[in-house]
Amino acid sequence: MSAGGARVALHDLRIEFGDMLAAHVDLQVDAGEIVVLLGPSGCGKSTILRALAGLLRPSRGTAEVDGAPVTGSAARCAMVFQEDALLPWRSARGNVEYALKLRGVARARRRADAQELLAQVGLEEFTEHLPGHLSGGMRQRVQLARTLATRPKVMLMDEPFGALDAQTRSEMQQLLINVWEQHRTTILFVTHDVDEALLLADRIVLLSPRPAAVTRIVEIPNPRHPGAQFEPEFARRRYEILAHLAQAPDDALEREQV
Repeated sequence: MSAGGARVALHDLRIEFGDMLAAHVDLQVDAGEIVVLLGPSGCGKSTILRALAGLLRPSRGTAEVDGAPVTGSAARCAMVFQEDALLPWRSARGNVEYALKLRGVARARRRADAQELLAQVGLEEFTEHLPGHLSGGMRQRVQLARTLATRPKVMLMDEPFGALDAQTRSEMQQLLINVWEQHRTTILFVTHDVDEALLLADRIVLLSPRPAAVTRIVEIPNPRHPGAQFEPEFARRRYEILAHLAQAPDDALEREQV
């Protein structure tokens, strides 16, 4: 059921709301890469994801997936929000089956495929539970399984773990890594949390205050290395990222390996 990932390109992407410039970005993302967008609150991180999902029309420039411009709702991209938006009257399995139905999967296959996806996110014992009977972390697991059911080439994750407690958030971060290793879907992930960015990313894209513009790209030499957060290099990168964000630098791109 693996979908694999797609290349993403933002070319001179400019997004405006009336007279306000919200974002002006150039960015290339390789297929199967996890790229984290990190910047001040309200800078335009989520706006960039919505443009890539086809939910916002840029005033200039293009968003592309595998070389094809995004027009309208992008079928190859799937948004994952902090709020899970599960259908409350459907069980965990029913929510995933509904996504499979929308994709055109035959009724005879939906149950088995939904069971497999829920097993991948550790919910094989909770398939018949309604969302209201699941914890916040479990609901996010169902949302992840439902998203994977659409076989997206790109997952656009807008602070999906922001409302979870620290332990559950850590579990979800590891789960995302495990699922990504199976599917290799391209992921663009928005967060305010520097530690989360360092734990997940191949590259961290630092953005300026609004309008969002790329000010620096931090490449992680050995991404998702177990125990990385306990190593001196993790603390050094964390300090340098926080210092860079605090400086609110100009829009010039500085690409380097930290």
